[in-house]
Amino acid sequence: MRSNKLFKLIILSLLGTISLLLFFLNFPLPFLPGYLKIDFGDIPALIAGLIFSPLASVIVIGIKNALYLAVGGGEPVGVLSNFLAASMFVLPVSILYHKYKTVKSVVSGLVIGTLVMAIGMSILNYLVLLPIYAWFMGMEEMKLESVKRITVLFGILPFNLIKGAAIGLLFVPVFLKMKNWVERKKVEFV
Repeated sequence: MRSNKLFKLIILSLLGTISLLLFFLNFPLPFLPGYLKIDFGDIPALIAGLIFSPLASVIVIGIKNALYLAVGGGEPVGVLSNFLAASMFVLPVSILYHKYKTVKSVVSGLVIGTLVMAIGMSILNYLVLLPIYAWFMGMEEMKLESVKRITVLFGILPFNLIKGAAIGLLFVPVFLKMKNWVERKKVEFV
């Protein structure tokens, strides 16, 4: 029993490290603010969530973000934003998959996760994160309601919709190829 838990922890750590490496392969979209970058670091968290549990996906996201902070890759507000966004995205996928165990549940979870991430991050940015940036990072313009509203409606909301769709379009074929393997691993770890 003890070695099984240790093995799970090692797998989650490896997936967190792979997630960090994929996180570094990010790119901005030309029509959105440059600080909003798409990356595919959520894919290992999705895999962890399908094999183990929804909590496992959040642990992988936490490992990725802790490692990113440790290597000096970002400031705390951006890392917190990434953690929250990724958690909002992967949890619906993992929860629905564990409940229904079908490809349809994964696709539904990706759609719901994209919407939850887009709406949730829009609200969080408007109410909490952009004011924190204004306060700590000296972004005085983010104190203006009109600037926050424009940033959310024409930056953060479309970015998260595009990011969720891009990850989903990449993940579905990966999942279809890995479905049998994921099911075997789930049986091994239960």
